[in-house]
Amino acid sequence: MADDKRRCFVVMGFGKKTDYQTGRVLDLDKSYKNIIKPAAEAAGLDCKRADEIIHSGLIDVPMYDQLLSADVVVADISTSNANAFYELGVRHALRPHRTITIAEDKMTFPFDVNHIAVSRYQHLGEGIDYEEVERMRSTLTKAITAILDKPDSPIYTLFSDLEPPARRKIAQALAQSAPSATAGAASATNQTLSVLMDQAGSAIDAGEFERATTLLSAVQTMAPRDSYVAQRLALAMYKSEKPDALTALRAAQKILSELDPAASTDTETLGLWAAIHKRLYELTKDASDLDTAIASLEKGFYLKKDEYNGINLAFLYDLRASITSGEEAEADRTLARRIRRRTLDICNALLSQSDSMPPKQRYWILATMAQGYVGLADEKDAERALAAANALNPADWMIRSTNEQIEKLRRLLQQNAERR
Repeated sequence: MADDKRRCFVVMGFGKKTDYQTGRVLDLDKSYKNIIKPAAEAAGLDCKRADEIIHSGLIDVPMYDQLLSADVVVADISTSNANAFYELGVRHALRPHRTITIAEDKMTFPFDVNHIAVSRYQHLGEGIDYEEVERMRSTLTKAITAILDKPDSPIYTLFSDLEPPARRKIAQALAQSAPSATAGAASATNQTLSVLMDQAGSAIDAGEFERATTLLSAVQTMAPRDSYVAQRLALAMYKSEKPDALTALRAAQKILSELDPAASTDTETLGLWAAIHKRLYELTKDASDLDTAIASLEKGFYLKKDEYNGINLAFLYDLRASITSGEEAEADRTLARRIRRRTLDICNALLSQSDSMPPKQRYWILATMAQGYVGLADEKDAERALAAANALNPADWMIRSTNEQIEKLRRLLQQNAERR
């Protein structure tokens, strides 16, 4: 029976998280689903992450229970996730044995962890190379199988006479925090946070933003401090345009403001903050919203150096030039051209680095290049890039989206030329 199996609890973030040291965005779900969970199961353990635990209310109490009672804890501290570091510390305080720490290989540790053995793996951001998945999965399975009852907690290593806490105390805490018997029975059928997130993701992909908002609102009550949940909720909320576009944008703005976008270096937060304020400007014509969108994209582009932030930033510079005049307008037009040239360099580098790039990703890079060339008045290269993009047989909505954005850019550039 599954209940008789030894248990592995995984400490890590979920969804996409930004590494604040490098600005890279890593899909941690890929690490969990492709490496950690299969490795633990291959070692004969029942493996769960916090978002897979059935519970009602806040996730904290069942999480602490797992940190104490799980036979093995695997902690992935990639992206210097503060929650993961804290939970790893709790595990080290509660149990002297059977804790394995891993991290992606470009992570720079924010403090001295020389006393902790850390296994490294290579993460590519959106995914992980198949050979690296196989290598790390095998390494982790062997580590879990071979782990011995010798202290791996630095606390129990330093204080050899320290006794782990009694399980009875945790059981009492669980009993005190549990709902009534009736509610407890009902909670057994509750969907896990992981299931709700998957359902919300499917709803977003299908354009069912109101349904996604409902699901993600429920998730946020379970994980109120998770930035990824807040980001997804803000996205679904403003895309839903319910009860109307402006109200939805204001609600999304409030959700995202909890992540302090003005001080944030999380490129996902910055991108969403820019999108919300760009849309607010389109509805209200308040120039301060346009300034906020530009400031967010500027920070995001210089942190991430990516084509998405770059091409959108260039467009917004031209948009601001359309409502100003003189030196201010000319400065923005100059910046727009400069950013487009840098964006084209980024796109060319991406295309030259990978021959096995998925067609959808290649399409958007080529579409970005087409828009960049239009912005630089290079129609010949724009047509060439667009033809290469369309040759990949993209979905109709992708072609429509690209053509609409290019036509919008052409009208904006014409408007700016007539004003000069």
